[in-house]
Amino acid sequence: MTDKALRLGTRRSRLAMAQSGQVADAVSQVTGRPVELVEITTYGDVSREHLSQIGGTGVFVTALRDALVRGEVDFAVHSLKDLPTTQPEDLVLAAVPVREDPRDVIVARDALKFTDLPRGARIGTGSTRRMAQLNAYARAHGLDIETVPIRGNVDTRIRYVHDGELDAVVLAAAGLSRIGRIDEVTDFLSIDTVLPAPGQGALAIECVASDAHLIAALGELDDPNTRIAVTAERSLLAALEAGCSAPVGALADLLADGQIVNEMRLRGVVGTTDGTRMVQLSTTGPVPETHDGAMALGRELAAEMLAQGAAGLMGEQAQ
Repeated sequence: MTDKALRLGTRRSRLAMAQSGQVADAVSQVTGRPVELVEITTYGDVSREHLSQIGGTGVFVTALRDALVRGEVDFAVHSLKDLPTTQPEDLVLAAVPVREDPRDVIVARDALKFTDLPRGARIGTGSTRRMAQLNAYARAHGLDIETVPIRGNVDTRIRYVHDGELDAVVLAAAGLSRIGRIDEVTDFLSIDTVLPAPGQGALAIECVASDAHLIAALGELDDPNTRIAVTAERSLLAALEAGCSAPVGALADLLADGQIVNEMRLRGVVGTTDGTRMVQLSTTGPVPETHDGAMALGRELAAEMLAQGAAGLMGEQAQ
């Protein structure tokens, strides 16, 4: 095997560089080849508009995928939740490594928990999904909060709290863990309070479909349980015909009886950003043995959600 360095395409953000560096080390161990990071700027990195205004889906991955197709990099690492649900024919998800904590978290002033925030608390997030569920929870439990749309990297978002512009911000636990800032979390939000984005906490390692040797090598990093779970979640998202910036949450849990994983519970939610209307359903069954089985599970739950009015809720978001 050649000792030529493999080129890993990555976004320039601190989080992207951190998680790509971790993958680079793992790929180097598997292949015995050095891995160099190639920094690529995406449209989502340079635009200051809210994600729902610039399309959300694909804004962080298109430039990386273009570099793959042009042969400028050998493989790329994405946050799986950023990937559009339609996979290009000339690219393949060679590996989905073990998933980190999929939950959302609060970083608040004075080390406050979500439910201890003062009346009128301003909570920043760049996600309509988080807005919808936080507002729904607040309405149900008599909390008085204001969700504020924000952009920027993790440092920028947390600085809003330190500078007193916001009382709290909502972030992904996995991202803070990967950059070594998990200790700044003041509250881990229960899955029953806020369902994460489909694929949240998971990484996707992508390369061209024609490179069988690289696909096989990268495949050593694949975690079958994580892949089957996120496949079901993304199938739900695709069937709801919603982009990644739409207010859709989903999580597939693998349930164990003792040491044996034998069931999967898939939960999905969609709602209006003000939290006034929500459709939240779940289904539990045997762990799908195939990709197609996981896809079918996601489509089935999506069909039930659509029958309960999910399409109308998503339609309201576009108006």
